[in-house]
Formats: sequence, structure tokens, C-alpha cells
Amino acid sequence: MLLAADTRPAGGAAIGEVVLASGIGLGLTAVLLGLVFLHRTRRSTVLTRIGTRLGNATGAPAWVALPTVLTTLSLMVALLGMMWDISLHIGVGRDEGPLANPAHYLILFGLFGLFAGGVLACAMPLDERPGPAAVHFLRGWDVPIGGIVVTAAGFYALLGFPLDDVWHRMFGQDVTLWGPTHLMLIGGAGLSIVGLLLLEQEGHGSLSTDDGDRRVGRTARFVRQASATGGLLLGMSVFQGEYDFDVPQFRLVLEPLMIAGAAGITLVAARLFMGRGGALAAAAFFLVIRGGIALIVGPALGEILPAFPLYLGSAIVVELLALSVPLARRPLVFGAVAGVAIGTVGHATEAGWTQLTQTLSWGSDILVEGTLMAIVGGVVGGLLGALLASGLRRRLPRPAVARTVLVGSLVVLAAAVTNGLLATVPDDLEATFGIEDVQQDPRTADITVQLDPADFVDDPAWLQITSWQGGGLVVTPLEQTGEGAYRTTEPVPLHGTWKTLLRIHDGRTLTAMPIYLPADEALGEDEVPAEDGMTRAAIPEIEILQRELKNAGGGLWAVSNLVVLFCTLALIATISWGVGRYSRRAGVREPCPDALADPPADDTARVTSALGHR
Repeated sequence: MLLAADTRPAGGAAIGEVVLASGIGLGLTAVLLGLVFLHRTRRSTVLTRIGTRLGNATGAPAWVALPTVLTTLSLMVALLGMMWDISLHIGVGRDEGPLANPAHYLILFGLFGLFAGGVLACAMPLDERPGPAAVHFLRGWDVPIGGIVVTAAGFYALLGFPLDDVWHRMFGQDVTLWGPTHLMLIGGAGLSIVGLLLLEQEGHGSLSTDDGDRRVGRTARFVRQASATGGLLLGMSVFQGEYDFDVPQFRLVLEPLMIAGAAGITLVAARLFMGRGGALAAAAFFLVIRGGIALIVGPALGEILPAFPLYLGSAIVVELLALSVPLARRPLVFGAVAGVAIGTVGHATEAGWTQLTQTLSWGSDILVEGTLMAIVGGVVGGLLGALLASGLRRRLPRPAVARTVLVGSLVVLAAAVTNGLLATVPDDLEATFGIEDVQQDPRTADITVQLDPADFVDDPAWLQITSWQGGGLVVTPLEQTGEGAYRTTEPVPLHGTWKTLLRIHDGRTLTAMPIYLPADEALGEDEVPAEDGMTRAAIPEIEILQRELKNAGGGLWAVSNLVVLFCTLALIATISWGVGRYSRRAGVREPCPDALADPPADDTARVTSALGHR
């Protein structure tokens, strides 16, 4: 019945679906809390038995093994659901309802599994203190820091679901990955990996990684750490989703910023934390998982095939720089220098990769600004990655230094993102379209474009026609035939629910002209027909790409964004507190050698003793 809906709502979900989704969530929560109650009161040993069996296979305590496996699998499910969901929205537009979209079930159950993994990590330890930094909760109940961070990240992500429906009711459906509540969903999932890394350390203690020359831990643990850091790279790379599908709604310079930032945070952290080969191992895990998901979403499910960043160039330069011992002994310096290398050498490899995998590839229009943004992203990411690795290895710098680097990096990152979001719309640009029908039913046509003024663009980042939400995606670069004159290289659809528009991105200019838009009963919008010889003025892209948006007042919009910002800062503060607490508390009891250099001579006996004890 849901699939047979005549119209697709442009605002919040139907009340019946809200009630049903709420009932599913409450039912899952009741089951989870019931398991926790039975375990804590020792009426059931099912969690302990499962955790012990998984722990025997992975070498981890039961309260680490079960939550880690559950959270990892849940994140994989959620990532598959998210990529499938993006592809569906690009291809068909809005849902008949949230429960009519099969990808939403994967996202919902995946994020709930993430939250459940955090809760179980907090609840499973019995008659023991789970790590030296554990927090006392109730009498006889101490919880690990990693469990708290995973729970907070899972709750933050799940909170995005009801807030998303509220957001749609107030402001309409924001058909973009970068909607504030959408960022909560993907941000919480991605950042939860930090909690898993903390949980791994709490369960295993210190002195169990590779120091570059001396193997201390086992291969199995190196693989687990590679999957965790690779998972963090997966999470940090979700934010570029619209660029991966060739339908970005923001300036192109944001893509190199985000790719370099993700590489800096994850690859620097992986190399400093895991030792030799860590950055390459994380990049390899990323490529295997994202490549597999792309094949599932594209060929297997028959949806739009997503591209993805390469990261291998950045991983190689990070590994090469790590061979420099002076930098290895100064993690923050290493992070900054590696960030510059990522923003230059790594950025160059990603630029070449986009030429092979993206229709809207990086060209000369963003050469200077895109490189500068990549350097900023790389340095900021490298510093944050160095802080994360230092915290995991119980070697954080003084609190004043750590806080300054963290806050400063976030401020610079926010400024860079703001720069990428700033765009202009010309008030004197028009385009005249020539429509030559190729097929009548369904209608497709070759299109010619004449800009006025003719010299408005100069080597643009893109000048193309996009058709989407009619059952697929067609991104058509235009061939220049004269000054300000262009034509399509393939017919474009002008029928049904397709939305077809001319898009222009040149420097800071980001604008569009509608060519054909269908009537939309839910929005009260009439059809915008495609007629030969029509002239259309340039308008903001968002007015076409997100027709569903409605103006609910600037004050309400500002307050709503501040609520989301507050939740985000609260999660960042929780993660920072968790990493800091673990580093300070665990570092006092278990000194950890540098992952990139041999321990000093006077520490050798202590390290050897600790190894023998373990």
C-alpha cells in the first residue's frame, strides 16, 4: 500500500509511519535493555558465552569482542544502506514514505546495532574494572571509556532519525547529503570508530603494536587495528558522497578539502598508532570495502554506481615520511608535515584519479584554490590524527597544548568549509536553449545553449546538463561550438519526473537554469516545460535541486541549526574527553613506547618486563 502511494510527501512522514517506526525502535530498545538486565543480574550468561567465544577467536576479552563485532557489522550494514539510499534518491527523488525505502531499514538497524554495541560494551564487564580509565557508574559497575564513546556516537546518530522528520516538517525535504540531520546520521556512525579503538586498547592494554622494527603484537591484532582505522577512513569519506555520485550541490573545492582531511586524520593516526604499514593497511581496507559496496549498489542492485577516493598516494607519502626518525619523535610535527604532503602529492594523485572515475573531475578552475584547500584539510587532519594516535598510545601532550591544537584545528576546518560554501549567483546571466527532439515518447532531445553575456565563463569547473530523479542519472558535459555557445553530446530526458537543468560552476559562481521540471502536486508546483528558443535567467542551484525546501522563517532556521550544532559539539567533546581520560589515566599505569621509534635505553627493561607479564 505504501509503494502504491499516488504522491510522494514533500514534508514529514505520515503519522502512521512515524508510529510504526517508533514502535520498532522501542521494541528493539526493550530487547536490548532486557538483555542488559538479565546479564547484570546474572540471570543469563548468553552475552558472556557469545563474547567469550568471539574473544577466543580474536584474542580479546568478552566485553570487547562482542561489542566490537556487533558494531563493526552494524556499521557495514549502515554504510551499505546509506550508499544505496543516496543512489535511490538521485535516481527517483523523494520516498513515498520512509518505510517504503528499503535502504532506510539497513540504515536504521545498522545505527541501532551501533548503539547496542556501545551499550553492551558498558554493560558486559562483571566483577572487574574494564581498563585503567574506566568510569564508575553504579556500585560494582564500572564502564569502559570506549563503550561510553560508542554509545554516545550511536545515540547521536539515532537521534538524527526523529530530528530528520521534524526537520522535514518545518523546512521541507532537503534532498542533499549535507542536510544538518543527515550529517548527524553519518557523523555519529563515522566517529564511533574512535570508541572502538579505545575499547580495543582498554581490552588489551599496552605494548601490543608494531614499533616499526620490532613486532610486539600478533598479526591478528594488526589486522583488527587496520580494519578499525580503515573503518574510520570509511566514515570520514562519507561526507563526499554527493561528489562520488557526480551530483554535488556545493563548490568543487570542498571535495579536495574533505578528501585531504579524511586522509590526514586517518592515515596519520594509523601510521602513528599501528606502526610500519599502518597507513597502507587502512587505505587497503577502505578500498576493499568501498569497492565491494560500489559493486553491490551498482551492478548487483542496478542502481547508480558510486565512485570513491583512492587514498593510496596519501598513504604512501605518510609511510615514507614516517621513516624520518626526528619527525617520528614529534607526533604533532609529523602530523603537520604529513598533512602538507597529503595536500600536495596526495592531492595530485586524487586529481588524476578523478579524471578516470568522475564526470565532474578536477580541472584548472580549482587548481590553486583546490590545492590550498587540500593543504588546509591535510594539515588540520594530520594534527587531529596525531592527537588521536597520541591519545591511544597514552602519549598526549600537555592538556593546554592538546586543547589548543584541537580547538584551533576545528576552527580552521570550519572556516575552510565556510569558504567552500560561499558562492555567487550572477544577476545578468541568461541562457537561450535550442531543443531538437530525438524521441517523442518518452521525450528526449539534443540541446544547444547560448549564454548571454557570451564571455561569462572562462574554463569553468563544470558547464553541463544534469537530469536526475526520473529513474536514473544523466550528467552530460557540453561541447563548445562558439563563444558562449554549447551543445549536448547525447540526448537528455525531458519527460515524466525527470528534472533537467543547466549547471554552471566557474570560480565562485555556482548557478543553474531550469530546462524541464515536472509538475509536483505535493509542492503545489506547476510544470516548467522545455520549449525550443526559450530563455531562462540564472538562479541559485538550490532552488531547482531542492524544490522541496520551504521558508519557515530565519529565526526558526537559525535556532534549529544551533540545536544540531550543540549536539555535534557535545559529541566531539565526549570523544575528546574519552581519548584524554584514557591517555592520562592509562598512561600513569602502563607507559607505552613510541610506535615509530625504539624505546630509550632506560626503558628497555621496563618494556621487556611488561611483555613478559602479558
